Amino acid sequence: MAKDAIRKRPAKTQDGPPTKKIQLAKKERPAPGKRSKPITVTNESDTDSEEEFDEGSVDEGFEDMGAETVGTEKKAASGQSARESHKAQKALFNERRAAKPHADLLTDAKRIWNLARQKNIPEPERRKHVQNLMDIIRGNVKDIVFKHDASRIVQTVVKYGKQDVRDEIAQELKGSYLELVQRRYSKFLVGKLIRQCPSHRASILVEFQGHVLRLLLHREASRVIADAYELYGNAYERSILLRDFYGKEASIFSVTSGSDADVERSKKGLVGVLEGTQGETRRRVLASLKDNLVSIFNNSDKGAVTHGIVHHALWEYVTEVNSLEDDAEREKLYREIFDSCEDSLAEMVHTKHGSRVVREFIARGTAKDRKHVVKALKPHIQRICLDDEAQLVIFTALDCIDDTKLLAKSVLAEVTSKAPTLFPTPQGRRALLYPIVPRSRRHFTPAQIALQAETDEVKMKAGQSKKDDEVRRAEVRKAASEGLLEWLGKSAAEVVRDPGGSLVVMEVMLYAEGDKAKAIENLLKAVAEPYPGSTESPHPVSLPHTARVYKNLLQGGHFDHASKNVSRSPFFNSGSFAELFVREVGKEVVLAMAKGNGAFVIAELVERVRDECRKDVTRMVRGWFKDGRKEVQGGTMKGKEVLLEKVDKLLEQEET
Repeated sequence: MAKDAIRKRPAKTQDGPPTKKIQLAKKERPAPGKRSKPITVTNESDTDSEEEFDEGSVDEGFEDMGAETVGTEKKAASGQSARESHKAQKALFNERRAAKPHADLLTDAKRIWNLARQKNIPEPERRKHVQNLMDIIRGNVKDIVFKHDASRIVQTVVKYGKQDVRDEIAQELKGSYLELVQRRYSKFLVGKLIRQCPSHRASILVEFQGHVLRLLLHREASRVIADAYELYGNAYERSILLRDFYGKEASIFSVTSGSDADVERSKKGLVGVLEGTQGETRRRVLASLKDNLVSIFNNSDKGAVTHGIVHHALWEYVTEVNSLEDDAEREKLYREIFDSCEDSLAEMVHTKHGSRVVREFIARGTAKDRKHVVKALKPHIQRICLDDEAQLVIFTALDCIDDTKLLAKSVLAEVTSKAPTLFPTPQGRRALLYPIVPRSRRHFTPAQIALQAETDEVKMKAGQSKKDDEVRRAEVRKAASEGLLEWLGKSAAEVVRDPGGSLVVMEVMLYAEGDKAKAIENLLKAVAEPYPGSTESPHPVSLPHTARVYKNLLQGGHFDHASKNVSRSPFFNSGSFAELFVREVGKEVVLAMAKGNGAFVIAELVERVRDECRKDVTRMVRGWFKDGRKEVQGGTMKGKEVLLEKVDKLLEQEET
């Protein structure tokens, strides 16, 4: 795999609660991972489920075998009673079933299988049934596995059997995987063996070599290939599947010899294939890769365009094209591949390499190209915002596209209008915050910021982004502010109570541009409620995350640990907010908060009143604490010393 195609996944952001580790039962196996879902998929149900065929009844399979005789039997039984007709049908069905190959074996296996597959039986008993089942089918797995009902039986052995049993089945099926993976029922068995037999995984995948592209477009096999690549394979095993994209030129390098040199070279992907090649050979490999990718994009209805293996091959191609020294050839190849996949961009952004490719297109593309990308993504903005990889594409668009009117209409309006559904999740919060505070270390980890910086150099070299970065960010911030402030004007009091939502409220209030009067009014009405509130509905200042919002608004920004000072926001007037706080909240609630959990908040209020408020407001608050200082002094709350120090300075101001 190319070095520049390898990158770490972003760490979880720090704006949500830590994930709790779940203790597994001693013999319980963790559930297999799932591939990320394309943002174009709206149906949550997945009818092509592996478990659907694990737990079904074998009787259904046997009944299906005789279904074709129903019409004939009805005619033959026209003169008989219903009971005699049914008896005749059943006899004929049993006769035909007995004539099938391995009929007795399947009958015995079915009986044991019904015992082994039960959910609520002790593990030792299940192991016994599985071992008996394996003794029945041993040596005949390849002969029976293509049958609907028998495939389920073998799946149960793989699911509940020990590793030596799974490996035995994998070995017995060797040479049949290409046919198995294309069958409606046996494809699930192949998927299980790929996942649960790591020692046989490479040999299974080797059987697909020369057929990978066809299998990706195959209705039954496509999912198995995608899962093998994205969920289970290591670098070498993924390279086995990728090799088919490189064409016949790549066949001169063996990936199946097992030598350390070949394995290491294979892990490098296209870079390893092209090592030591020059001129025409290199062009033929790239041409084969492009032709194979185009064949996938031309058959987008088959669903292969959503698979990570295709996106990885595309990213490798784009990377090699960018490294070409001939400017004319590089631009020609780039244009051809963009034109080939421009209608499938929305189906690629959910994977690591697919997202990177679309971001590359945005950074390098012309204004027309960028407009096409935005148009393709617009119908799916909400799902993009909730996807870790896909949202990087939106962020790159905000960083690169000079047409901020297009961004405001097609992207930012869609994002801000979905704020009520976005703010509860870390991904959604990042999507709301990026237009306001892009790449802020408070909400984006260093790894996430590094990912976003990947396209900065590309953008500069391409020369398509002519607007100054600061000017573009200011225009984006202003465009996003209107929708966010309108939302908080209606919902700030509810959103600020949510731990994650409080982060959004704080940043929007501090750094958004526009009329914040309604949002401020909403926040102050909430804090003006009687303190400390009830057990069911505590006062906002009793919630630590909410109290931090009011504290930061009163101090006008965030505390900078590097400079040991508050970094004041130029877009928020903390003095005006303090005056409104005093007038809306009133003496009774302010003093109650000062004697309770709101001491730090009131300390910031007192300092702001002393330094920035009008004299009449200062005089009012001073009068409150002349009478209330002793009560504060007698309390045991946190922040008492800080509050008393600032109250004393306020009282001293009158004397001077």
